[in-house]
Order: sequence, then C-alpha cells, then structure tokens
Amino acid sequence: MKRFVLSLCCCLSLAVMAGAALSKEWKSGIVWSEPAKVDPGKTNADAPSDAIVLFDGSDLSNFNGGDGWTVEEGVMTAGGKGGVTTKQKFGDCQLHIEWASPSEVKSQGQGRGNSGVYFMGKYEVQILDSYDNETYYDGQCASIYKQYPPLVNATRPPGEWQTYDIIFTAPRFYDDGSLKSPAYFTVIHNGVVVQNHVELQGGTFWHKPPEYNKHDLTGPISLQNHGNPVRFRNMWIREIQQLPSRDDEAPAEKSED
Repeated sequence: MKRFVLSLCCCLSLAVMAGAALSKEWKSGIVWSEPAKVDPGKTNADAPSDAIVLFDGSDLSNFNGGDGWTVEEGVMTAGGKGGVTTKQKFGDCQLHIEWASPSEVKSQGQGRGNSGVYFMGKYEVQILDSYDNETYYDGQCASIYKQYPPLVNATRPPGEWQTYDIIFTAPRFYDDGSLKSPAYFTVIHNGVVVQNHVELQGGTFWHKPPEYNKHDLTGPISLQNHGNPVRFRNMWIREIQQLPSRDDEAPAEKSED
C-alpha cells in the first residue's frame, strides 16, 4: 500500500510539472521605456530628486506677489492683501506643501485659518482650520471648494503643522473650446486619502456654479491670502508625464521562447 501511495504521489507531481511546463507566462508584448530612477529622499518630507523646490525656507524668489507676506525661520506667513503665485507654470503635477493655521483661534467657520491652494488660478483645494469648526462641508479643510467635501476630516489642532500631497491632472480642450477631458484631484491630507481621483465639474468659484472655459495646458500654483496669517513651509512640485495609451504602444515581435 505504501508503495502504491508513493507511486501515485510521484505521478501527480510529474503531472503538475508537465502542466506547468506546458503553460506560458502571459506578457503584454508592449515595449515600454525604462522608468527613470528618482531618489525619494530619506524622509517623506524630503523633496524627491526630480522635484522643483518652490519654497525652501529662504525667500519668495520663486513667486510673484507676496507684498505683506513674511519669511522667518524657514516659514512664510500670509499677510498684506494679496496671495502669492509661482513664476513657473505647471500642468499635470504632484504638489507637496506643509501649512499651519494660527494657534490662537479668533473666529469661526470660513474666517478661521482660511487659505487655499489654486492650480492654474481656477481649481482650489481648500485650506481651513476645520478642527472642531463647523462650516459647509464642501468648503471645509481639504475640500475641492464648492464641489467635493473630503472623505474624512483629518485636520490637526490649530497651530500644528499639516501636510497636503496633491496629484492634479489638468483638463484638456478641443480647438473649438469644448472640453476634451476634465481635471482630476487626488488629495492626501496628513497621510490620509481625502479625495480619490475626483472629477472636477469646472472651476471652483465662490460666486457661481462650476464651469469650464478653455485655457492653456499649464498654469501657475497660487496660495490664497484670505486675511488669516496661515503659515507655509517645505513646498515642492513634480511635473508628471502621463504614460502613452496602451493602444499607441507597438507590441514587441513575438518570440518563439
């Protein structure tokens, strides 16, 4: 009986090995370009080697505007009447920024630690002190202003540093001005996904419904000044090149292997 069982096991093993030999690994056949190597840095706060540092704590030389803003001890603080806008323009991108609302709470709702990150001057991710602060949900911290509330409220207490990691896909337009593809946002707030590739309905306006109007493929990044001394540090951006469509990639020549 033992000899029979041993023989049966050997036959089963040979059958499995034969089946494995007959099956082939599936490959797409597409010849992709080799992904570029990027040094991500030693910590999550470090700028990757292919990033453009917009604010390193020294000055506002990469921005237009800023009258009334201050830079002290590696931090820039909103002041005066206007915001700041990057001199360089961007399309699809990944933006990292750290910010902090004032430690002393002086107001409520939209008057409490209010600012915003604007892409192309049209699409805003809201900055607000939403720690025990009631306001309309599509206007609270990490909302896509007037379009999407965050999935969760991941806001830290007033005065503490917070992080945004924002992935932005710019809209595309046809020559006649009609929309070819919409804008998208993914937002990670303090390490928590709060916007998951949401499709924008148009610009994030305060005074009217969202709508699209044709514009360039690139535009500046802006930090809003809403009259609150919101602080910022460690701001960098990566331009993102989209992979070509799989349909546009030529399959490799079939191998006999």
